[in-house]
Amino acid sequence: MKTVLITGANRGLGLEFVRQYAAANWQVIAACRQPDSATELKDLAKQYPQIQVEALDVADFAQIDALSSRLAGQAIDLLINNAGVYGDAAGKGFGNLDYQTWQQTLTVNTMAPVKVTEAFLSQLEKGTDKLVVVISSLMGSISDNGSGGSLLYRSSKAGLNAVMKSLSIDVKPRQLGVLILHPGWVRTDMGGKNGLLDVEESVTGMRQQIEGFQFEQSGSFVKYDGSLLPW
Repeated sequence: MKTVLITGANRGLGLEFVRQYAAANWQVIAACRQPDSATELKDLAKQYPQIQVEALDVADFAQIDALSSRLAGQAIDLLINNAGVYGDAAGKGFGNLDYQTWQQTLTVNTMAPVKVTEAFLSQLEKGTDKLVVVISSLMGSISDNGSGGSLLYRSSKAGLNAVMKSLSIDVKPRQLGVLILHPGWVRTDMGGKNGLLDVEESVTGMRQQIEGFQFEQSGSFVKYDGSLLPW
């Protein structure tokens, strides 16, 4: 049985990743900030005994290290860095920016996926697939930005794309792959009710890209439907 570690697993895309991988008979390590209040995730764990729910706030790097220590002997085939925040808020654009929130957004969206990957490097090396996935956004594309705004979110995802592209080169000698995915505009708490996709369609598409991943694709920025995206 293959093993996947998913962050931000209590709702939205993360919860759907848990659901689909468990249904596909993977062992799922589902990490979220507050497991006790993650009702849907706990219900899934009752349905699928191979789901292991773990407490993890990715903004707390000591928690990341502690979880890695607890899972030191565990082989992990696939790491999905899904946890993220939007950060931007109405009335808090340029001229009235909340720099503390910006710093928090960068910590969660940009730094934490690198930290999680670094902390679980030995577990990934024990796995067979050896693949790191990050859930990014087309809003992180500099060349695609024609509307401005969303400084916090855009910068955090552009930074995520940059560091993961670099990381894909750094970990090649370890035979680890890196895939940067855009889930599309999805109807979630973050994406809002006007999104073009439901979570099932988006995650199904992203899983297809993950399952079809070839090592020479490492560092690519790809949409859920497989199309390459501009940087």
